[in-house]
Amino acid sequence: MVVILLIEVKMKRVLIIGAGGFGREVLNWVLDVPQQHRDWEVGGFLDANSAVLDTYDCHFSILADPLDYVPKPDDRFICAIAHPSTKLRVCRYLKERGAQFITFIHRTAIVGHRCAIGSGCILCPGAIVTSDVELGEFVMMNLQSTIGHDAIVADGCTLSPHSAVNGFASLGEGVFLGSHAIVLPGAEIGDYAIVGAGSVVLKKVKAGATVMGVPAKQIAGF
Repeated sequence: MVVILLIEVKMKRVLIIGAGGFGREVLNWVLDVPQQHRDWEVGGFLDANSAVLDTYDCHFSILADPLDYVPKPDDRFICAIAHPSTKLRVCRYLKERGAQFITFIHRTAIVGHRCAIGSGCILCPGAIVTSDVELGEFVMMNLQSTIGHDAIVADGCTLSPHSAVNGFASLGEGVFLGSHAIVLPGAEIGDYAIVGAGSVVLKKVKAGATVMGVPAKQIAGF
C-alpha cells in the first residue's frame, strides 16, 4: 500500500514598513514579481500614521505601528522608509524582536560579480551594483541609481533616483544622497551626512554635514 502524505506549505507574509510614497512604490515592485516565483503574499503595511492611505485607492491596509508590532514566524519585512536614521531605528528595533528582513532586488536591477549585499536592502528598477561592491544592511537604491566597483556603502544609506557612487568611494552609516547626486571616485562621506540633489562630492564630507552644489560645499551640520 502506498501512503501519500499531503503537507500544507504555509505562505510567508510580506509586510512593508512605511506606507508613504516610497512604500506605495515598493508595493508596485513587489507585486511585479511573477506569481510562479513567489512563496509569499503581501500582508499589508506597518506605519505610525494609520490614516496615511486614506486618500488612496490601495488594496492593502495599515496593520499596526511598526514599533508596536510583534513579529510572527512567517512574517518577512521590507523597510520602505527613506529617511536613514528613522529607517535604522525602526529596523534595528524590529530585528531585536526577531523580525526577519528580506533583500528585494527588482528583476531589472543589475548586480555584478563578487558583490556583498546585506539583509533588508532594496534595489529598485534600473539600479546597478557593478563589481566588488559592499552594501551594508537596509541600503535603499532608488530608480536608476548606481554604485561603482570597490565602493563601500554602510548600513541604512539611501540613494535617491539617478544618484551615482563611483569606484572606491565610501559612504558611512545613514548617508542620504539626493536625486542626481554624484560621489566621485575615492571620495569619503561620513556617517549621517546629506548630499543635496544634483551635487557633486569631490573628496570628503564630514559626518553629520549637509553639503550642496558643484562642487559640494557644506551648508549645515557640525
